[in-house]
Amino acid sequence: MTEQGIHDDVLGLGLDQQDQFYRQLCLIRGFEQRLLDLFTRNLLFGTTHTCMGQEANAVGIMSALDRDIDMVWSNHRCHGHFLSYCGQTRRLFSEILGRTEGVCGGRGGSQHLHWRNFSSSGVQGGFLATAVGAALVEKDNGAIGCAFMGDGTMGEGAVYEALNMASLLSAPLLFVVEDNAIAQTTPKELAVAGSITDRAKAFGIESHHHKGTDADEIAALTRDIVADVRNTGRPAWLHIETVRLGPHSKGDDTRDAEELATLHARDPLPLYEGRVKNPADIQAWCDAHLESVLNQAMEDSPACA
Repeated sequence: MTEQGIHDDVLGLGLDQQDQFYRQLCLIRGFEQRLLDLFTRNLLFGTTHTCMGQEANAVGIMSALDRDIDMVWSNHRCHGHFLSYCGQTRRLFSEILGRTEGVCGGRGGSQHLHWRNFSSSGVQGGFLATAVGAALVEKDNGAIGCAFMGDGTMGEGAVYEALNMASLLSAPLLFVVEDNAIAQTTPKELAVAGSITDRAKAFGIESHHHKGTDADEIAALTRDIVADVRNTGRPAWLHIETVRLGPHSKGDDTRDAEELATLHARDPLPLYEGRVKNPADIQAWCDAHLESVLNQAMEDSPACA
């Protein structure tokens, strides 16, 4: 397998689905925890936005896509999407550390990634018009697009322009809203009016809703939706009510202990652990792998040296 290909060994694509999913959940969680640790040790600068609590979305949805041809458009909270797409753990560590071996040579940082058919941007809603156009261009090749956004992006006009054009032009694009009910420190009820699920219906787009953090459930739902998008050539909208267990970036979490405890009860990793025969072995594999690739990334050359 070439370096440009999907890292089957890292993603565990040769394992049964439950072991594969649990490995990816642990891999993403461990990656994000190490990033926050690097900040506390003054080894990482700038900012980052972890997806802890939202890992099941990435794992389930990526499993439903054809990674060889489908396109993924992500946002500022993109690490889980990226890792479930390609498993390039060392490249992502190197990129965030500003090293030449990074995904984009150490110049895109935590939010702005490009690898094969994966792209991300910290500009909220900024990629949606591009995603519509790309989905139209690749439609005859059997590919579809998948564009992620959060509940905080519902205030962006670009969202509704993209929905309008996707519907008018029949773009095969799955819009995914990862609704963690808080935009930085602003609760959803103070910023989003009406129903997020129903927003796309006004544009004649098939809309779906899921509340939960179960990777198996998300995968099953998304497989059906992706099949419809590919077969009909029409867009679809998936609203997932999920949880954000960490701060917006590093330390800016204003939620109280009681609310956080309620959210942690929905943590996707403990929820999934009981379905795996040897979870400790999978966790140990992920820990060893992440420590190895992080040490390698720390030795890479600085991009601006």
